[in-house]
Amino acid sequence: MKPPQLSRTDALCCIPVRNPMVLENRLDSGEMLLSYPQTLKPWFAGILRRMKKESELRQMRKLQLDILGTGVWELVDGKSTVMEIIDSFAEFHQLYHKEAEISVIQFLRELGRRGIIGMKQIIE
Repeated sequence: MKPPQLSRTDALCCIPVRNPMVLENRLDSGEMLLSYPQTLKPWFAGILRRMKKESELRQMRKLQLDILGTGVWELVDGKSTVMEIIDSFAEFHQLYHKEAEISVIQFLRELGRRGIIGMKQIIE
């Protein structure tokens, strides 16, 4: 069952949180290389467990961020909302707000899809 969809306003008020299992390595170029556990579909993970292939469950994948992605990654501090990250990114790179919003949201979605970050809702 899928969780209910958030409104745009609610989504922008969420706080991205790094997965503590993600390892980061800064390259000489200044870019970041992230190593993260491979996420498997629950049914496939169950099959692998029954086959006793625990090593396949713990495989690490790698994602090299470009300089812009590295900048967003560094803004994901577990305290700043998505909107605050967008604002900082737009200001630093001198972008129109909408352009920064589209880029940052797309990037955060991809990190979430890979299990590199999660989103924490602010409950008032």
